[in-house]
Amino acid sequence: MECLVVDDSAVIRKVACRILEEMEFQTAEAVDGREALDFCKAHMPDAILLDWNMPVMDGLEFLTKLRKEYGGEQPVVVFCTSENDVGHITTALGAGANEYIMKPFDREIIEAKFQQVGLL
Repeated sequence: MECLVVDDSAVIRKVACRILEEMEFQTAEAVDGREALDFCKAHMPDAILLDWNMPVMDGLEFLTKLRKEYGGEQPVVVFCTSENDVGHITTALGAGANEYIMKPFDREIIEAKFQQVGLL
């Protein structure tokens, strides 16, 4: 299984990739939604760990475009963000996100969410 980690923070990407690799996922990284969308057009991952607030293209715009791509309904998308109000969560789920994780996160949180959405 492959998980694309999309976040403009190199530290968050590194931490998330290390956790995912310990969980036996192959990982790839993107710094913003545009880079992530280009990656998905070339090679659709099984899962996407997605930040909300990023330059160039934010997580919500990326998700909306991803779900319109051929095969774009397939990846399990888990938003991973500091936006924790009900409005943001409802918007994310309405746009096609499968789950939602709050920053900061740890392996236990990622494992629990990935189990809930059937990735583990």
